[in-house]
Amino acid sequence: MRRGLGQLETMLFAYVQMRGLSTVRMGELARPLKIKQVQERKLLSRLSKAGMIARVWRGVYLVPPRLPLGGKWSPDEATALNALMAAQGGRYQICGPNAFNRYGFDGQIPNRVYAYNNRLFGDRTIGAVALTLIKVADERLGGTEEFKTPDGQTAVYSSRARALVDAVYDWSRFNSLPQGFDWIRSELAARRVGAADLVEAALKYGDTGTIRRMGALLEREGVASPLLRKLERALKPTTGLIPWIPNKPKRGKLDRRWGVVLNESA
Repeated sequence: MRRGLGQLETMLFAYVQMRGLSTVRMGELARPLKIKQVQERKLLSRLSKAGMIARVWRGVYLVPPRLPLGGKWSPDEATALNALMAAQGGRYQICGPNAFNRYGFDGQIPNRVYAYNNRLFGDRTIGAVALTLIKVADERLGGTEEFKTPDGQTAVYSSRARALVDAVYDWSRFNSLPQGFDWIRSELAARRVGAADLVEAALKYGDTGTIRRMGALLEREGVASPLLRKLERALKPTTGLIPWIPNKPKRGKLDRRWGVVLNESA
């Protein structure tokens, strides 16, 4: 044990390690440790402030399997997210910059974890893990892949095709256009993603603007007509035009089929 650890701290870590616990809740420790509830609350608060355990939510804490040298500890990203969503009864998928980096679209390593979920919105920190939580409707969760972490956790990520579609759909949040178009071209050329998967993801998780931009892009990439018609059938007739690059002036060649103004090289 860490030098200077008090009697209650020692008892807590001995108990959770003996029971193999990774999460503790307020009210679970008073009886086995034979302490009062006010002592339990102060103990958990003190350990959290010292960085020896991590507060997940009100009354919910992550504890290390063993206390590291120096006493400081933080869960990994998957452990933090899994615990938070378990506490909230929700689902999540890591998305945006984290998915772009995981699949090799972008070499920049994010300093936050971006996650679509169906419970919480806003920034939150669990241990040393900085989270940006993006609350979405249940139907916008999906198109995922699961990965095992070295600690045995299951991390849920947006799939390769879903991440590419999100680069177009959520461009303003992720600052992902126009480079997202280049990612799609490269992934198609390398056959790491199929056009059918992109069309399915665009129809299920995109909006009108996403479908129109994806249609214009995929047509230029020579995607088969039946797939393009699937996108086209999802669009309602309109005379409104949208820019190819959303934050650029709407000036350039007009793609009439998709109602897109090609305001930058497409």
